[in-house]
Amino acid sequence: MDIKNKTVLVIGGWGLVGSAVCRKLMEEQPRRIVVTSLQQSEAMEAVEALRTEFPKASRNFFIPWWGNIFLRHELKDVSRDQILENPTQRAMLVDDIVDEMTQEVLERTSVYQLMTKYKPDIVLDCINSATAIAYQDIFQVSRDVRRNLMAARRGTADALVESVERLLVTQYIPQLIRHVQVMYRSMRAVGTKLYLKIGTSGTGGMGLNIPYTHSEERPSSVLLSKSSVAGAQTLLLFLMGRTPDSPITKEIKPAAAIAWKRIGYGEIRKRGKAIELVDCPPDRGITLTDKLTLKPEQQVWRSLNQPLRSVFIDTGENGTFSRSEFEAISSAGQMEFVTPEEIAEAAIFEIKGGNTGHDIINALDNAAMPPTYRAGFILENAVRELRRLEEKHHTKSVAFEILGPPRLSKLLYEAHLLELAYESMTAVRQTAARDIVRKVEALIRENADLRSRIVSIGIPILLSDGKTLLRGTDIKIPPYRGENDLPITNTSINTWAQAGWVDLRVKNFELWKNRIKSIMHATEAIPTTDTSSRYFRTRLYWNEFKEIDPGKLVAWIFSEEEKGQRMKA
Repeated sequence: MDIKNKTVLVIGGWGLVGSAVCRKLMEEQPRRIVVTSLQQSEAMEAVEALRTEFPKASRNFFIPWWGNIFLRHELKDVSRDQILENPTQRAMLVDDIVDEMTQEVLERTSVYQLMTKYKPDIVLDCINSATAIAYQDIFQVSRDVRRNLMAARRGTADALVESVERLLVTQYIPQLIRHVQVMYRSMRAVGTKLYLKIGTSGTGGMGLNIPYTHSEERPSSVLLSKSSVAGAQTLLLFLMGRTPDSPITKEIKPAAAIAWKRIGYGEIRKRGKAIELVDCPPDRGITLTDKLTLKPEQQVWRSLNQPLRSVFIDTGENGTFSRSEFEAISSAGQMEFVTPEEIAEAAIFEIKGGNTGHDIINALDNAAMPPTYRAGFILENAVRELRRLEEKHHTKSVAFEILGPPRLSKLLYEAHLLELAYESMTAVRQTAARDIVRKVEALIRENADLRSRIVSIGIPILLSDGKTLLRGTDIKIPPYRGENDLPITNTSINTWAQAGWVDLRVKNFELWKNRIKSIMHATEAIPTTDTSSRYFRTRLYWNEFKEIDPGKLVAWIFSEEEKGQRMKA
């Protein structure tokens, strides 16, 4: 796509790759570039550096924005440690991760606020999402919960609630899913045309034998978590790229160390703080006996009251390395390295429609095994055998609620009721909705076997009065989420009926009539002389409307009405 005169959002624009991307974008003459970072100082520093390098750009060309894109807007400038220490804010974080993805939840996120403010045409996501999520270290949090559970069994449960809440907000997959949901819905809301992610392999391109770990465990669980999250995000983006109304979705995944930002001499800092020099003379050494105390009460070392200073190479988000460390990881056969400029060049080339061969989403599309001709060819045999067995055993195979979702079973059984009552789509089209309701409700009241087959799979039946519900042992909708009693309102009834109840109210069968009218109208509009491959759902497909096929009807609803159609082979 053409970048000229487009608004480009660079998430993580202060970082190593983000900075290189911003500079490379200038060759394409975008309308403006929104540069984001976690900290205000970082975003302002990045923008000032770009304004200095590109003085001809207008003052409002580079726009700084800062905050944590994984949090709600209200908390975007609060550190995660502060949030976890604050019970009220911690509860907010739990709600934002585990609550259903409603419009309210979406609109309070920092991502949605950012997107709706600047409405970017292109989003370049350069932050290391996998590191941000995986380095919360769910393993240590889990160990804390286990320790507090053991204490609770002994009668001391004071710390248990907090540790469990910390575990809830540290679970990797719920956080990642919510993040991708928010990104997708926010970009769809503002009409973003293209999303490109700079991802990670998590191990700098190395395997399970990677010698660089964060603990004595090799490879460390935290490091493997980073790769797991990175892989999960790639598969979620793979799905987003297969969603018809999503932006074009791409991912470039460097499989090497990324370097470098600058080389210099000075304070060596870790997590924003200078490393303090301390000393432990031999006469203050500890004697190793029965145990080693990791955090002793008595301090045996002494501070030298000065920071560690040395020659360093700054590799951006990956940290500051010594010369020897850099030589070790960049040596042939180790991580080696790729420059941020090369990544930026590949990113811009992909945005413009080029094929670098490095788009992971495209690679997955081409490597994933698609539906096959053979499967399509023998489909009719399977359907024919199913129909033969239905006739032999005098039954109809409609839904078992094993495939899911409950809405599928609900729709199939509603279509089946129409099939039993009227046999043809033409007859349904010609009958008033109230007459349809009287007939299908009579079927439900009189046919105990039919009624049983529906409620036994967890699909309740809402009778035409809108107040009487027939149910079995389980109800799939609403799902049980710890609360046994749920308030009933008109809104909740409509929501539940739409999601997974056979709904015998008149307004629902008005909807079914309109569906059938739409199908017949679209089919009748196909010229009878057109026998080409252009059309799929023809009169022949619908058997001249002489029958009602629940499977075909529901497939049409999912594809056309609910826009759930597959877009790639």
